[in-house]
Formats: sequence, structure tokens, C-alpha cells
Amino acid sequence: MKLLGSTTSPYVRRIRMWALNNDIALEFINLDIFSQQDRHTMIAHNPARKIPVLIDNGFSVCDSNSIIRYLLEKSDQPLLSWQQENLLTIINACNDSLVEMLLCQRSGFDTKDDKLFFNLQNERIAETLRYLNSHLSEPAFKSCEYLNISLYCLLDWICFRELTDWSQLENLADFYQQFSAKAAVKHTDPRN
Repeated sequence: MKLLGSTTSPYVRRIRMWALNNDIALEFINLDIFSQQDRHTMIAHNPARKIPVLIDNGFSVCDSNSIIRYLLEKSDQPLLSWQQENLLTIINACNDSLVEMLLCQRSGFDTKDDKLFFNLQNERIAETLRYLNSHLSEPAFKSCEYLNISLYCLLDWICFRELTDWSQLENLADFYQQFSAKAAVKHTDPRN
């Protein structure tokens, strides 16, 4: 199996970390999704023009949610419960808003401007982080390896891109500190 993505994508990183933790062999193909050649490779496997993409025997699976479900089924592991799916949706909503804000910054927009789009994204980011901070200790969260990995990848990506300050959210800060020592974290660190 091949995984198309970039080392800096939190969505790609979560799949890489889960695969490492579960001894799933993935050939990682690091793409520069803004270069013409690599963009063409990505589009050839995903018309939505997004990463990650998993390729297994010519079959392309797009989006990290679909990829993890595919890998869980393929490795005969239990799928996420509906409660876990909902928590993952909240992590993804925060991550998606942060990606939108980063793209706006890179496009030259002042994301601190009092504009509806920026205000909505900032509200979503703040509220989802507060929600995750208060629900982190729930059994559905604690018992799900993929949720923990996804949350760590979100938090580390925020730090890596210097997007927002979540240091006052004590449960998230403790979780981040403890999770940072894991081998898969070090192996997939986008700073390397």
C-alpha cells in the first residue's frame, strides 16, 4: 500500500502514526502539493485535490476518515463508535478551520480583520478546542488510539504553524506533553 501526502499535513501524519503503531506497511510518498508535477500526481488519484490518498492494488481511498476505516477493516480491528466518530468530526472541524485560516494568511489576507468568514473560523477553533479540552477524559476518547493520534496531530500542527494559543487549556496541554514522547510522534515530526 502507498500513502500519498506531505510530511506537514496533520491528516497525513495521523494515518502514518496509526500505521506505525499497528505494524501496517505503508510506502509513504511525500508530495509538494503546490508543485505542478506533484499536484498532477495527487489529482490523478483524487479529483478533490486533497491529501492523504491511500492506494491499495490500484484502488484509491481518499480522505483520512475513509482511509482509517479502510485500514481498520483490512486489519480486522473494530471501527470507531458513533461517539468516537463525533469526536473525530470535532477534531476535523477545528483542523479544517485552521487550514482555511492558514491558506488565507498565505494568500495575503489579514485574518484578524473583522470579517464574517474569519470570525466564524476563529469561533469554531476556540470552541472546538474548549470542547475537546473538557471531553478528553471520557472513556470513548481515552480508549480510541486513532482519536488520541488525531488530537495530537492537530495540537502539534497548531504549534508547528503557530496558529493559535491553546496553552491555557490544561487538559490539552497535559495530553500534548505526555503524548509527545511516543516513538511514532518523533518518527513523523514535520520539523525533521
